[in-house]
Amino acid sequence: MDLRDNPEDEAFRKEVRAWLTDHVVGEFAALGGRGGSGDETYGFETRQRWEKVLAEAGWTGLGWPTEYGGRGASIAHQVIFNEEYVKAKAPGRVNVMGEGLIAPTLIHYGTPEQKERFLPAIRNGTELWCQGYSEPNAGSDLANVSTKAVLDGDEWVVTGQKVWTSLAHTADWCFVVCRTEPGSVRHKGLSYLLVPMDQPGIEVRPITQLTRTSEFNEVFFDGARTAGENVLGEVGDGWRVALATLAFERGVALLGHQLTFRRELDHLIELARENGKDSDPVMRQRLAGAYAELEILRYNTLRSLSNIDGPVAPPEASIIKLYWATWHRALGELAMDLIGPASMVAEAFPYELDEVQRSFLFSRSETIYGGSNEIQKNIIGERVLGLPPEPKADATPRRDATRRRAATETEPTPKPKGDPS
Repeated sequence: MDLRDNPEDEAFRKEVRAWLTDHVVGEFAALGGRGGSGDETYGFETRQRWEKVLAEAGWTGLGWPTEYGGRGASIAHQVIFNEEYVKAKAPGRVNVMGEGLIAPTLIHYGTPEQKERFLPAIRNGTELWCQGYSEPNAGSDLANVSTKAVLDGDEWVVTGQKVWTSLAHTADWCFVVCRTEPGSVRHKGLSYLLVPMDQPGIEVRPITQLTRTSEFNEVFFDGARTAGENVLGEVGDGWRVALATLAFERGVALLGHQLTFRRELDHLIELARENGKDSDPVMRQRLAGAYAELEILRYNTLRSLSNIDGPVAPPEASIIKLYWATWHRALGELAMDLIGPASMVAEAFPYELDEVQRSFLFSRSETIYGGSNEIQKNIIGERVLGLPPEPKADATPRRDATRRRAATETEPTPKPKGDPS
């Protein structure tokens, strides 16, 4: 694999760099590249305006086919754009869920009418999306979803709960994996619905993080409705469509994400020089290790992108997810050790965190969302290495014991409806 730019790539890189230099100015430059993972609420309105600037210049939908308003850019050019974007400290994107996840899924599985309805608004940044996958009892085990949808005339009626829904409080639409076949279990009987968020049957409750920001939300569907034709793919085949979306989630944007990691690491190296920790052999070794591991991550990601074959993530993608999430968590711990006791003091009252503190706290969640570390290890062991699956314990004795215990215990007094406890 030759990682050097060929003449065409070099010309494209210069074009991207020049455009960003001319346009990341004023209020956009003032953001300093903020608004990425764990910082999505920062400067949100300014970043929405930035989406329109990108769209007008044709920098959205970069990898989409030209017939859908994209540029039809190669993987190499998409990688170059993401690299230059991060280097220019351009604002964090607000339309990642729309442009990067649902749009490629629509292009692959959508009807002509669905593509015509949704793709232009995504490309122009006029409609934002969120992802309705995880539930209280179906996180990494996505096939365990219990949110239901019933066809009532020419509309789907959705009832259930989703959780950890990024930016649901700002989204216009949600792509929801729900159970449409009564009595079905696991991945069978699921459908992939496109549901409008602005309606009486939906309640969004922001979840306050350790960082005191609220990117994530709980979303409650209580008879929410969407048109019957707003099912993506076939009814009952939602599992296949959902897996395709997950594959797009681990695409070229990850390389831009890694450049953000490089910026964080460079900042730590500079801090070590300033506070004298660069003379500590242990700290020097940890910083050097972080640098080498980040280079390995970049090369492995490029290798995986060169092996893309359709909208299905290979099991090897779990290696990269496990690697980068664990690496970034360790970088946060390294940052705290490098700064020392001062790392425990907020930048301002009452709880204003600096960039290093915010990244350290949020990185804990990265080993959970997008597939927890434990699940990634199972996938790698079973599907990559060919190891036998984890033994499934017999649930019958446990159920019987539960019944016997319940028969001897006093039934609790029913709680009033709406009791939060």
